[in-house]
Amino acid sequence: MVQRVTAPALFPPPTYSHASVVEAGTKLAFLAGAVPLDGEGTLVGPGDPVRQAEQVIANLEEQLRAVGTDLAHVVATDVYVVSGDTAVLSAVWDVVEASGLSVGPHSSTLLGVACLGYSGQLVEITATAVVPEDTR
Repeated sequence: MVQRVTAPALFPPPTYSHASVVEAGTKLAFLAGAVPLDGEGTLVGPGDPVRQAEQVIANLEEQLRAVGTDLAHVVATDVYVVSGDTAVLSAVWDVVEASGLSVGPHSSTLLGVACLGYSGQLVEITATAVVPEDTR
């Protein structure tokens, strides 16, 4: 269903693939950015990008569940972190890596940005996932 490709002529990525190929006819879900808000709309982990990343992953899991899929079926992500410090970006990536997203591994871009949509928000993740056919 999903072929994950690491280009042999390129430097090997640490825990993701260069590309994910999905055959035509497969159902895909394109998810809006998961943000670090709880169910009541309160920012989780103010000032703490690692705690925010954990909440973002939890929210991403809920988004995936709502469309009938899970982290293992994610083929691509964009991870946005409000920071210009590579150590902060690496700490957020450690959360992504521990989440199960890198099981594929999936294709990903990690970006340091100036700001995100909610006041105090430090992390956001967008995703594309395969929605498996119902096998019941």
